[in-house]
Amino acid sequence: MAVGVLGFALTAGVLAGCGKAGSSGTSAAATGVAAGGCAPIAGQQMVVLDDDKHLSNTDDIIPAVNSKAASPQLLAALNKVSATLDTSKLVQLNKATDVDHQTSAAAAAAFAQSNNLTAGIAKGSGGKIIVGAANFSENQTLAELYKIVLNAAGYTATTQTIGNRELYEPALEKNQIQVVPEYAATLTEFLNSKVNGASAAPQASSDLDATVTALKQDGAKLGLTFGDASQATDEDAWAVTKATADKYSLKTLSDFAAKCNGKASVLGGPPECPQRPFCQPGLKSKYGLEFGQFKALDSGGNLTKTALTNGQITLGLVLSSDPALAG
Repeated sequence: MAVGVLGFALTAGVLAGCGKAGSSGTSAAATGVAAGGCAPIAGQQMVVLDDDKHLSNTDDIIPAVNSKAASPQLLAALNKVSATLDTSKLVQLNKATDVDHQTSAAAAAAFAQSNNLTAGIAKGSGGKIIVGAANFSENQTLAELYKIVLNAAGYTATTQTIGNRELYEPALEKNQIQVVPEYAATLTEFLNSKVNGASAAPQASSDLDATVTALKQDGAKLGLTFGDASQATDEDAWAVTKATADKYSLKTLSDFAAKCNGKASVLGGPPECPQRPFCQPGLKSKYGLEFGQFKALDSGGNLTKTALTNGQITLGLVLSSDPALAG
């Protein structure tokens, strides 16, 4: 997945984890940072702040299809999933598999029933369709949703877990599989490098329409067609504890910049965050945010979430579709 935009707040429970990086995982206090800021506050819930200035790339779920299989009826069926799915629903689907231990097929079936997913789907020409999936539960559940709507459209659809993008994307090009649930910004850059070279200028951005336009242009050169992008995203997001959000009335990163900029604030994220353009440097350039300390943890994993809930960091990098964000 790639970094991207998130437009709502969510709450979450605690996941276990522990610190790392050096003796404490915390950098020395930054010099030249203004006084003020918001010291970390422990709490059992997390709130994702709206990236209102669009720091991150947009990694919305989008169906990728081999062009030979991309009939209007097939695309319309896949677009029914896109129209129904948003990030809060994706979080709940991930909770069903990763927390409640349902199979992807069972979680998808329950979602399809509760959201009346197959209603009004027009019949296509039929035939066998293989829906490929990456080797993680979220993508496998999305593949199962695609299978459900394609069967409702009169196709004989099956799912096949293949592995990483380097394996399933060539299979999609060769029509060995016909459909894959994808992530807009990440696939845009993958195809950009493949079509235009490793040194090509980035095409993905926080602008979904521009990103998808670039994706379709490069995809067409490889025999790929795309359905509609959903409102569901799996991308980087920024969280505080609910206690912090409540104390300072925080809903957006702009709120955080206005009220928590300064020495008392502690940022947590992957060790490379101070060098990544969409991480600490991006928070400074987009929002003017400076922190007294940075704590090296992980990229949206248990270390960061535990550091938030234990009151070790003020703001942490999480993933927008993490099942821990289920209310």
